Parts: sequence; structure tokens; C-alpha cells
Amino acid sequence: MISVLVVEDDEVAGEAHENCANSVSGFRVVGRVRTGQEALRFLGHTPADLVLLDLRLPDMDGLRVSRTLRRQASETDVIAVTSARDLSRVRESVASGVVQYLLKPFTFAAMREKLENYARFRNSISREGAVNGQHEIDHAFSALRDGDRRELPKGMGQQTLESVASAVRELPDGGSAETVGRFSGVSRVTARRYLEYLVECGTVSRAPRHGGVGRPEMSYRWNGNC
Repeated sequence: MISVLVVEDDEVAGEAHENCANSVSGFRVVGRVRTGQEALRFLGHTPADLVLLDLRLPDMDGLRVSRTLRRQASETDVIAVTSARDLSRVRESVASGVVQYLLKPFTFAAMREKLENYARFRNSISREGAVNGQHEIDHAFSALRDGDRRELPKGMGQQTLESVASAVRELPDGGSAETVGRFSGVSRVTARRYLEYLVECGTVSRAPRHGGVGRPEMSYRWNGNC
């Protein structure tokens, strides 16, 4: 069982990340904290195999947590879970020992994929002794890459998916396809197609909303799975 510490200052997001990790087979969240100092104190007395680390914490840059763990020769690995898109931050994350980088907002499927890839990586390097050759090292590191990423349906794009996911996540009471489309800058028809895809992924729930005359309108709401 891979033990996980969630470090996220937003209470709702932290709970969602915890639920997300706990729902992936082979992972168990052992703690959830909201600051970098709390994370380091927690890891000082409770070991964890993996940290899901927000990079924007109220008391310090999240990467200071990762760098501190490296200085302490900790064997705890770090997956950055952040909205930071700047390439300099990505480079800094790699230099700080981050093994995976997950952009917010994301679907449950995206986090599950990162965690499952990480689990395969750990399993491939868990034995003692020496490797048999370069191919074995390459195989181990390839597990961290998303080579088997789920293909989006034809005609759908990752950027639009992220925009729609971000829009519906910002609507705590849910919203219609028209509302989500307006927030994400796409048409109602396009928004509905992407929303239905997110429903299939389990990230968004769908329910009829009765109001005006005629057929009930469908309302879409972020599940809080991740």
C-alpha cells in the first residue's frame, strides 16, 4: 500500500484530492495538511511514500517542501498538483525532485493515471540488487510517462476540455450547458458535448433542473472527486 500525504491550503480541494487518492487501488491517504510547515512536521513523525503537493501554499513556496525533503535524504516522492503553468516552474519542479506534474483543474481520470503510473514506477524499482541493463532502467522511467493516456473522442481538444472543466468547477451549485459554455467561451452545443464526456469520466454529475415551461434543463455539477 502506497501511503500519501495531501498538502493543499484550500479545504474543499484538499478533501477532493484525498477522496481521489483513496479511490485508487493501492493508495491510502495518511494525512492532509494546509501549509508547508505542517507538511514537514507531519513527515517528521509519520512516514509517507508520496506527497500530493500544491505549489502555492500560504506560508512558503511548495517547492521548498520538496527541496527540504531532498536535503534530508528523504525517500518520499512528490507529485506537484498546481495551476502553475509557467515553464520555469516546471523546470524548477524537476530540479526540486518532483516526479510528476498535474495541472489544475483536472479530471479524476487524470489523477488516477498519474497515481497508477507512479505505482508502476515504484514496483519496477522495488527489488534489491542491480539492473540487468539500460533497457530495464528505461522501462522503469517510462512508467512515469502517460504513454497509455486515454484518447479524447474525435473532434475534442484538451484545451477546450480544461476550459469546460474549469468553468463547471467554479459553479458550486452547478449550471446548464449554456451557462458553462458562456463561462468557458464555447457554444452551448460544444459545452454539452464536453460535459457529457466529463459525466462519463465520473468527474461531473448530471441532473434535471426544473424551472421554466417545457422540458427540464440538465444541470451539470462538479463531483468533488478531484
